Amino acid sequence: MKTIRFVDLFAGIGGMRLGFEKAAEKLSLKTHCVLSCEIKADSGWVYQQNFGESPQGDIRILEKLPPHDVLLAGFPCQSFSAAGKKAGFGDTRGTLFFEITRLMDTYQPQAFLFENVRGLLTNDGGNTIKIIQHELEARGYSFDVFVLNSANFDLPQNRLRVYLVGLFNAAPNYRLVSDPGPKDSHSYHPQQVSLGDPAAKSVTVADILEDNPRANYDCSQEFVKALEKRLDGDLNRLHGMRLIDYRGGNSIHSWELGLRGECSADEVELMNRFILKRRNSQFGKEQDGKLLSQEQIATFFDSPELEEILESLVGKNYLKRVEGKYKPVSGNFSFEVYKFLDPEKIAVTLVASDANRLGVYHQGRVRRITPREAARLQGFPDDFILHPKGDRAYYQLGNSVSINVVEAVAREVILNLK
Repeated sequence: MKTIRFVDLFAGIGGMRLGFEKAAEKLSLKTHCVLSCEIKADSGWVYQQNFGESPQGDIRILEKLPPHDVLLAGFPCQSFSAAGKKAGFGDTRGTLFFEITRLMDTYQPQAFLFENVRGLLTNDGGNTIKIIQHELEARGYSFDVFVLNSANFDLPQNRLRVYLVGLFNAAPNYRLVSDPGPKDSHSYHPQQVSLGDPAAKSVTVADILEDNPRANYDCSQEFVKALEKRLDGDLNRLHGMRLIDYRGGNSIHSWELGLRGECSADEVELMNRFILKRRNSQFGKEQDGKLLSQEQIATFFDSPELEEILESLVGKNYLKRVEGKYKPVSGNFSFEVYKFLDPEKIAVTLVASDANRLGVYHQGRVRRITPREAARLQGFPDDFILHPKGDRAYYQLGNSVSINVVEAVAREVILNLK
């Protein structure tokens, strides 16, 4: 049986490795990780627990790579993500890509498989991905980009990521097709990709939920009572609900829950109109974040008590005054849960910053999802050891990869090796 040697850079907790090893195993091939590298000690601890080896630390102090066949790297995405500043190669983390090419010059593998966020493709007007392509092609590699959604690979998560793959001195033939998948978690309908099983049942959030998680994942009684009051006692309406203070739609807002003080019907109405009208072009070109004066507010909320209502909302800390104008005080970070998953749909993207504040109404309990449930959203098996501290586990899982997708891409890479 052939053994494929691989290197695992920016290894995190080992998601790329796990997906690659699963692909090779199903092709009756052995694997041997000849080097792993991860700068964060707590992620390295999880890696060691699951794979029996401690990754090396800072990639910048690695002098060379040992002989290997495939290079894996989920290089830092913060520089390119929509949640970051999109600094790209102007950001120190963005320049870490060039550490990969530096090390590739010390040993040239047959193939590479990289993962990143979709923002990589549009960063700096598309120049970032062109530079990456140029650097890899200049070293003799083919270069293909696949935009893939975890929801199309039997995972109930709307997670769109970019996979960069290439072979040295070869013209590969991949059976993958880019597919961004559903527009959002509510518009999901079962889809099949070329590698999927047409007979497979569509996986939903319900399939990853634990039956009886510990009570510490339950939301506070105060929060639950406020939700019950807002939803007239029907907590099933929580399915798919957002809790956010600067959007309308299928959302609940802090002033409707009275979390910082009970609001009158007029105060609730003013706030609901405010967050919608402040996006209108008549008040400025910015789509979000516009501050409005009392005179501007009066154009959509005509009340003789407008000044008193505004003062009351400022006093309760739902609005704040900035240079004589008004703006909402907070966004989704003011809630115990910012999004309730619908058990019959798929989850929103799991991200490091707030994976611990995804919620679900399940078996009569209003609670946050557990780290194990977050791991299942990413395709990690239940015997995978997670970090014992919940906040670390959520963060690491939000930063990790979807195992099923990596496995599918890795299979294609392996099949195209010489």
